[in-house]
Amino acid sequence: MAKIKAMNIAIVGTGYVGLVTGTCFADAGHHVTCVDVDAKKVERMKQGKVPIYEPLLEDIFLHNINEERLSFTTDLAGGVAKADIIFLALPTPPGEDGSADLSYIMGVAKQLGTILDGYTIIVDKSTVPVGTAQKVQETIANSALVEFDVVSNPEFLREGFAVEDFKKPDRVVIGTESERARKVLSELYAPFVREGDPILFMNERSAEMTKYAANAFLATKISFMNEIANLCERVGANVDSVRLGIGSDDRIGKRFLFPGIGYGGSCFPKDVLALQKIAQESDYELQILDAVTKVNRAQKQVLFEKIMNYYDSDVKGKTFALWGLAFKPDTDDIREAPALYIIDDLLKAGAFIKAYDPEAASNVKKKYENVNELTIVDHHHEALEGADALIVATEWNEFSSPDFSRVKELLSGQVVFDGRNLYHPRDMKKLGFEYFSIGRQA
Repeated sequence: MAKIKAMNIAIVGTGYVGLVTGTCFADAGHHVTCVDVDAKKVERMKQGKVPIYEPLLEDIFLHNINEERLSFTTDLAGGVAKADIIFLALPTPPGEDGSADLSYIMGVAKQLGTILDGYTIIVDKSTVPVGTAQKVQETIANSALVEFDVVSNPEFLREGFAVEDFKKPDRVVIGTESERARKVLSELYAPFVREGDPILFMNERSAEMTKYAANAFLATKISFMNEIANLCERVGANVDSVRLGIGSDDRIGKRFLFPGIGYGGSCFPKDVLALQKIAQESDYELQILDAVTKVNRAQKQVLFEKIMNYYDSDVKGKTFALWGLAFKPDTDDIREAPALYIIDDLLKAGAFIKAYDPEAASNVKKKYENVNELTIVDHHHEALEGADALIVATEWNEFSSPDFSRVKELLSGQVVFDGRNLYHPRDMKKLGFEYFSIGRQA
């Protein structure tokens, strides 16, 4: 295969998506400039400090800075000046009505029209509502004097596996009807799909819808399994057995069938709400997603309800050890994390909390910096000292096989509320714990 020439790429926005995208393209030999409005963040990155926790990212981040293929700036005009391709990886936070806020993207689009000095491909990498590529195209065209194409190229990166997912994608979705853009992006992504995974070309609106549909479907699987788990408890079934029984059916598959205390993060909650809003604006009701949102909201209360039932609705003055704060393991992201809902409910009920997370602790500390009833500790054993019960909210590997004799020694009460089903009820009973999990008999 002929060697593809190095391209000049600009990444506007250095969150999870932007930073991983830029770093991985640099690692493939391209010259990448990352643009961000946060001057302090840009300065830290110039010094080789990764602003997020993501496995495998730091090594290739530092390597490509040293190879002078990865650079950072706050200057949009300078950052995109020589770019063949500009990726927009900007936040699209949900508004009060659930719709995606496009102000960051459209703000940059307005500026790009006056900056472009030759044919450029502008790529919407952010998750955006159907029709956004057309809006960006029209906005840039208002002031642009050169040819350009706007493409939709949604990301499918899992936090905790983002570098792996980018380098070995199971598919690349590209929305464009421009043959010129299609050729360039085919060359750009060719090294990442050498094992035969497809580059799927479609129109821009279909690509935008694909991202929402994928996340909404996965959110539906999770919520369905949580409903089944809750029913299992009531009829005496074991959700672990049920999960294996249905997951072995290749029409269903094994992934996203683990019950728990609801989904969180930056994607599923936001994207489900945004897709519902898109449907409403099209005079259509997505009844299944209405139910998914309702189920997930209720599921985040399930563990708190178990706690309140155990303590006869009175936890005032009690102390709880909380293991896990991130919305999932291998990330420091606490957006819509179920642990935060548990914290808020316990604090409102008058309880004290000692919490530990290997990566997300500092983010939670910032969020609750003036709350004296919540203490963030540096070791999971420290959280246990004198606590009335242990709550597990995130399935970090280090929580999978704890020293239970040490746990018993440190806890003042031998009670465990496991929101991630890390332990087996029979084993916990033998160890002398009162144990509560999701979808299984205590």
